[in-house]
Amino acid sequence: MLSLKTIQKEKLKRCIKSISFLPFFSVKNALMAKSKISKLSILTEFDVYNSAKDLDKKDAELLLAAQKMVKTAHAPYSEFHVGAAVLLENGKIVAGNNQENAAYPSGLCAERVAIFYASAQYPNVAVKAVAVAVKSKNMVITEPLSPCGGCRQVIAEYENKFEKPIRIIMSGEKGQIYIAKSIESLLPLMFSKKYL
Repeated sequence: MLSLKTIQKEKLKRCIKSISFLPFFSVKNALMAKSKISKLSILTEFDVYNSAKDLDKKDAELLLAAQKMVKTAHAPYSEFHVGAAVLLENGKIVAGNNQENAAYPSGLCAERVAIFYASAQYPNVAVKAVAVAVKSKNMVITEPLSPCGGCRQVIAEYENKFEKPIRIIMSGEKGQIYIAKSIESLLPLMFSKKYL
């Protein structure tokens, strides 16, 4: 028995063969339909925990530090408060939160505040993990928050600098917690120093 996908492919092949008889169908479209396009699938996996109670002690401590930073975030415009905590290889935890500005591009995300501060204080110490927590005044966030694209690229920079994976612990206000084993899970095909 043929699958629906196989039947659709067969119909497309018959359609392509008869294209030359359809005056409204352009040659360009016919060539595009005949071209062979391959697809690249990228599988991303996360460890999923039902709550912070299920985390190991060090991850729970890191997430708690991020949650504490949510309370002091400067987010008067979006009212979207984010806290981040960085676990360094020496065991130190450095935390930060988002800092908004009336000139929006001048603000900074919590993850970057924490990572840049950690790097300034401990420039030769690798980052082991980053925890992210959030609270919004406009809604309850029930899904884990992932770092934005800019923060992902910054985390990638430090992962590449020390040539060690950085675990990303993501949470919402409540609900499940996701843990990525490396920034590559969130930023596949990332740009790095190897291209420079």
